[in-house]
Amino acid sequence: MTERFSHLVRGSGPGLLLAHGAGGSVEANFGPILDDLARIRTVVGPDYPGTGATPRSRRPLDLDEMADSLVATAVDAGVDRFTLLGYSLGTAVAVRAATRHPDRVTGLVLTAGFARLSNQMRLAVGVWRELLDAGNPGLLAQYMTFVATGRDFLNALSGPELDAALSGLVVPPGTPDQVDLVAAVDTRPDLPRIAVPTLVIGTRQDLLAPLDLQRELAAGIPGAEYVEIESGHLMQIEARDDWLAHIRKFLERDPS
Repeated sequence: MTERFSHLVRGSGPGLLLAHGAGGSVEANFGPILDDLARIRTVVGPDYPGTGATPRSRRPLDLDEMADSLVATAVDAGVDRFTLLGYSLGTAVAVRAATRHPDRVTGLVLTAGFARLSNQMRLAVGVWRELLDAGNPGLLAQYMTFVATGRDFLNALSGPELDAALSGLVVPPGTPDQVDLVAAVDTRPDLPRIAVPTLVIGTRQDLLAPLDLQRELAAGIPGAEYVEIESGHLMQIEARDDWLAHIRKFLERDPS
């Protein structure tokens, strides 16, 4: 039986389903723009296993099952058709959902995404995974801040602001499972099958999901629109207004 995820529902209008990143949550990854999106859409925001109120999985996460559960959560919430807004790992979940549930998905917005791991990304994700097991939260916070934050934003922080960012790292219990899923992602065979309007938003200063992988993701989807914003992987903090503007422009053209 397909699992359902704990989720939030906000707003009214056509459906918008959110797919968050590994080690994140709906609130952490989309919180800065949730109210804005809810003014124009019925937003369904599920949390993956081990995040928020969704129990941690007892077995390794599977991309097909994640996509099915994400879609089933929206349908159970009364939203039968929707645009999918995916971030990081959520872009792979969204792509798989679009190919497995073409009757449900009307459009895709993919930010800081990837269809596979390059050697650069595999090394970055491998260190992340090892640090999760190392029992050194301070070192984990330093590493994740380094790889996830764009150089311009990071170097502009004051000492107290950097300290606050390091101390504010939250690691949901399901993060190791989600990072293992990142390491296994390969949605390249899915990309030519995407048959809905798609916007790919690249993050130029991204070290965790390098820009060449984001461009490759866009190039693999027939007719995909591609734009870039000046940000690292944390565009919801670094370039919130630019990110939201691109999303809203796409949604205005996609009535669902």
